[in-house]
Amino acid sequence: MKPEETVDFHLKSTWQSVSRMYNEIASTYGGTMATGYILLNIDPEGTPSTSLGPRMGMEATSLSRTLKSMEDKELIWREKSSDDKRVVFIHLTKEGKRMRDLARSTVVEFNKKVFEQIPKEKLMAFFYVSSQINRIIETDFKNKL
Repeated sequence: MKPEETVDFHLKSTWQSVSRMYNEIASTYGGTMATGYILLNIDPEGTPSTSLGPRMGMEATSLSRTLKSMEDKELIWREKSSDDKRVVFIHLTKEGKRMRDLARSTVVEFNKKVFEQIPKEKLMAFFYVSSQINRIIETDFKNKL
């Protein structure tokens, strides 16, 4: 089987293109795709740091490193919970909110372009196939991981 005949090839190739695009755009603002993704996942009222990793599929060390960088750039600030001092909430600064708005508009613009150029039924088929691939991984390969 040739690489271009595999599901893996197309998934990886497409994700690398999307990732590269987002990173190039983010770099013009001094950020990264990971930073933008985190900004989009922080609730306006604050988000417990422990819920960010699972929500985004990020490893704890990678998330910690990125959060530290975001704090250094004054995009976020941390606050211990008044109820449980072990819980730390992540909040957006004014600059973090501005950057989140930029990230959101970039994602919306990209999705708008995709929806304009690919017929809805084909996108629905893509979403269906993607969800089925995830189901296969969960059901057929979970024990092998």
